[in-house]
Amino acid sequence: MTRHGELGIALHRWRERMTPAEAGLPRAEPHPRPGAVPGSGSEAGSGNGSETGSGSEPGSGTGLRLTELARLTGLSEDYLARLEEGRATSPSVQVLTALARALCLSDDERGHLFLLAGQSPPGTGRVPDRVPASVRRLLGRLPGTPLGVHDAAWNLITWNPLWAALLGDPAAAPGRDRNAAWRHFTGVPGRITYTPEQEARFEAALVADLRAATVHYPTDVRLRFLIGELRRVSGRFAVLWNSRITGLHDTTVRTVRHPEAGSLTLECDTLTVPGCDLRITAYSAAPGTAAADRLELLDALGHDAGLTAAPGAAAETAPL
Repeated sequence: MTRHGELGIALHRWRERMTPAEAGLPRAEPHPRPGAVPGSGSEAGSGNGSETGSGSEPGSGTGLRLTELARLTGLSEDYLARLEEGRATSPSVQVLTALARALCLSDDERGHLFLLAGQSPPGTGRVPDRVPASVRRLLGRLPGTPLGVHDAAWNLITWNPLWAALLGDPAAAPGRDRNAAWRHFTGVPGRITYTPEQEARFEAALVADLRAATVHYPTDVRLRFLIGELRRVSGRFAVLWNSRITGLHDTTVRTVRHPEAGSLTLECDTLTVPGCDLRITAYSAAPGTAAADRLELLDALGHDAGLTAAPGAAAETAPL
């Protein structure tokens, strides 16, 4: 068997073992084939040849479908199918990273994935960007709360539909513009407004987090480059960095100016996930307030339930 065939088998098995619930996705009701009698079992196995037995058919009860994996990775369903069939032969580091994150691979499995694809495994000391299945399940149970998951460098890696509805869809933003520190210190337009005191505390916490990340992940080239660029383009960041300021994220009030829902005054909490160095940012409003009503309206108007992952590999969705 060729290396590409082994890669496809491994991807297929990892996809089969993972349920939509573990990925933070709902499982849609089965869609019987035209003419099938409901409950007769005649709709089973109605997928096309490339999906047979893959857990991706509408009637399958376990495993991620290719459509669901495509949604989690930002890759096309056709490209994922060709990867599993061994017809796509040179997945990039960005593609492999997106797959490892979406499939919740362990560190050993992640290394094996890279080796099967003919790529060098990621070096040690890099900022982790994998969202464990337990965290995805937790986030999936809070559909009425805008939630975003950042890594230790404050790159947004996963968010739910209400986050996108409230703050704007991050999927449309370039990769660097999904970094909270870069957005803030370079003045990327956004919907959040701060009082001077709120802004000072937020900036101190961001800079302290990035400094801590350089200690924990000393060989992460992307992190070093981000900090170097921030020091170059933002005088404010450079002053704070050189001051060795300290700060913490605590519950704070932020005002979001939404183009349709108007102004929402919300509480913002940042939670750290032990063991994987993730930051979960959550917005909430007290029950019975105007902001709570507007959040409910945004939730009702919007989008299909589920988590979205940062694409990170949009160029790989086209045939190679």
